Amino acid sequence: MATDTRKWFLDELAKRAGGLRRLDNSRSLFELGDGRGRIYIRYSKVHSERSRAWYGLRAKDLLALEGRPSLICFLWEGQKEPLLVPYSEYEHVFQSTTAAADGQYKAYVILRDDGTQLYIAQAGRFNVESHLGWGDLDALLQSARACDTPDLTHAQVQTLLGAIGAAKGYDVWVPLSDRFKLDWSLAERYECPDRLPVSYKSVWPILQEIDVVWTQKGSGQLRALYEVEHSTPIYSGLLRFNDIHLAAPSLKPSFGIVANDSRRDVFVRQLNRPTFQVSGLSELCSFLEYVNVYSWHKRTVSNEVQTVR
Repeated sequence: MATDTRKWFLDELAKRAGGLRRLDNSRSLFELGDGRGRIYIRYSKVHSERSRAWYGLRAKDLLALEGRPSLICFLWEGQKEPLLVPYSEYEHVFQSTTAAADGQYKAYVILRDDGTQLYIAQAGRFNVESHLGWGDLDALLQSARACDTPDLTHAQVQTLLGAIGAAKGYDVWVPLSDRFKLDWSLAERYECPDRLPVSYKSVWPILQEIDVVWTQKGSGQLRALYEVEHSTPIYSGLLRFNDIHLAAPSLKPSFGIVANDSRRDVFVRQLNRPTFQVSGLSELCSFLEYVNVYSWHKRTVSNEVQTVR
């Protein structure tokens, strides 16, 4: 039954999205069409006595969705229409909780006559009835087609990444030497702290040169680090990430190399070097295209406007 349901869904998905490409080293992550979005597919049997389907969402797989137009697909046996949940709407929920010891967030779908619910451990229940069907996929693909991305400079990408972090409630660090270059015509102005948290003093010389750093307000915990590789070697950015990861291996922030899509192959080759495989950086670092940053910022701003209203 799992094979039949999955095959039905993948066949229909490929037709609607104009093709699918499985991401490396994953049986559950796919890129839609010409890179217009990503989808993470999970399947479960239904426990009939409680009408629940149980799922494990791997933290490393969710990391691959961050910043991109993406959906989480929940499938179960006997399903007539898919449950497609936009990751951007639940990203903050996962970030506010902690994965289990096996590296997975635990969730289950509750099938009820009065509305389908999604339960996420440590976060609670969410009504997801409106996400049943193909509507969210169609909206994602339509939005991707309509996104006209301008040519962005290194400083403009830094500006947008900082604005996304500020909108999410993080403190944003940009190197002191780069701050005067930030382009406030693209984003709401945000303030950067004068110094990094003292707990990272051992790696200050490296950390303070990272293009964009998000830290948790209050605790100063590292949440995300981004290196914008406009023309500089991707390998040098990975080395800086690796030094920070080795200095504080328990924190596991997300690391992102940001570049044009033409440099994706270089990123894959460099990240597969033995040094990054052994250190574990290869499990924490993702590639983010400029178009992803631009559309991520647009979605973040739109969500803020809707919240204010």
